[in-house]
Amino acid sequence: MSIFKFPESITSRPVYGTLEPRKGPAHLMIADAEGAEAILDLAKQDAELVANAHIIYIPKGTGETFVEKLQALKPRQLHVSPSYEASLQRLRKVLEDAHMGLQVYLTGTEGLMGQAQNEAMAAGIPHTSIQQEHRGSIARRMQCVHCKGITEDVMTDPFVCSHCGLNLFVRDHYSRRLAAFQGVCIDAEDPGNVPESVELYK
Repeated sequence: MSIFKFPESITSRPVYGTLEPRKGPAHLMIADAEGAEAILDLAKQDAELVANAHIIYIPKGTGETFVEKLQALKPRQLHVSPSYEASLQRLRKVLEDAHMGLQVYLTGTEGLMGQAQNEAMAAGIPHTSIQQEHRGSIARRMQCVHCKGITEDVMTDPFVCSHCGLNLFVRDHYSRRLAAFQGVCIDAEDPGNVPESVELYK
């Protein structure tokens, strides 16, 4: 099952909803991995809306599992990309050419949604026109507050910063500007005293 119910947390932690069809002159859908399931569910509610959408999809570890199903929706455009970074030029071009009223649908992992939301808002898309639905992996995009490096797909707490090697505590504090959670050194006062890593939400 690709739907995960996040426990209650601090105010800065993002809260996600469920994608719903909205009226608008154009629709941009950005998804990775199991986020495709949310688009398929949206199509069950309004097949015409999805047929008129521009979909950017990053399969990640799901391979070809959802590609044919998305193609079967016959969207106006479907771009399958190997990574978010590889899709960024296309995303920016779509946002640059967008007209007032564009509706944006983001679904999949938190890292994807946060980064894509920042791009949309930087292009002038109001947050009220951006929907987000989490699907799939609960891995986090983490920033080390010490070296400022970003580590993608963090699944354990604590974890080792991929840039400076510090042992970091996974915090729920979220930076919308960076689209990343914050990690703080867990053994700063007692070097080497690091608890055993556990899987997030376990």
